[in-house]
Amino acid sequence: MKTIHFNKTECGVDFLINVLHDAGIAATYMLPEIHNSDYFEIIVFKRGNGYIFIDNRKIPIIDNSIVFISPFQLKKWEVDLDKLDFTILIFKEEFLNEFFADKLFTYKLLYFYQYDHPATLNSDQDKIQGICNILQEIKSELIAPNLDSAHIIRSLIYYILHRLNRDYAVENDLPFQMDSANHAYAFKKLLEEYIKEKQRVEDYSELLGISRISLNKAVKKQFHQTATQLLKNRLLTEIKNQLLYSGQSISEIAYGLGYSEPNHLMRFFKTQTGITASEFQSGYQNGSS
Repeated sequence: MKTIHFNKTECGVDFLINVLHDAGIAATYMLPEIHNSDYFEIIVFKRGNGYIFIDNRKIPIIDNSIVFISPFQLKKWEVDLDKLDFTILIFKEEFLNEFFADKLFTYKLLYFYQYDHPATLNSDQDKIQGICNILQEIKSELIAPNLDSAHIIRSLIYYILHRLNRDYAVENDLPFQMDSANHAYAFKKLLEEYIKEKQRVEDYSELLGISRISLNKAVKKQFHQTATQLLKNRLLTEIKNQLLYSGQSISEIAYGLGYSEPNHLMRFFKTQTGITASEFQSGYQNGSS
């Protein structure tokens, strides 16, 4: 499977961020085969068509919409490239960490590492144009930087990421006030790092040095679901991805995720989805997922 890496030299920029708006780059970034990337993507569509598959979800690409993709999510495109009009904002996590001195910044944005709600945001023509105008201003600072360009880029990117976070929260009826203790966001970050090894909430409360009760309280306040629910949803996504893309048997996947018996994984999957793992694989292959 191909991984697309952020390359400052190829992008022609000095920062770990870039704005792309050119039909010629579509064939490079919108591949029809399964692939992933080592950066975040916010893709703003003025005109869309077809579908993108992100992990195990099939998402229609429509006019005046935005798609959010986190690093190393599996994806493939089924679109007519000539009929798209889009602008892509791409950036590495290190860029935000350096700019905002907050290693949990991306985990505070509701649309990234999101497994319970859509990876898209529908908007209107005026709002989409406003976002594109800001992205174009960022691009201008990137290609012709001045001494104060870093400050301007920082302010613009901070505004647009939080503006989209608010809109996404309103669209999906989610809270967007910040957890001052950061426990909920740290839990979300640890899930990305350890979900293949650790599937108990207690494992994560130990890593964070807090009680399970405190962790659950923080997660419920921030994400309106329990820590167990958040963990199960992330684990379910991991299992689905492996069922579809790993080439491994259900038994191999189960043992790789630490299950003592494949039946335990199969029971978890059926409880969460209402279908068996084999039915899920068959449905995806037949285009019903």
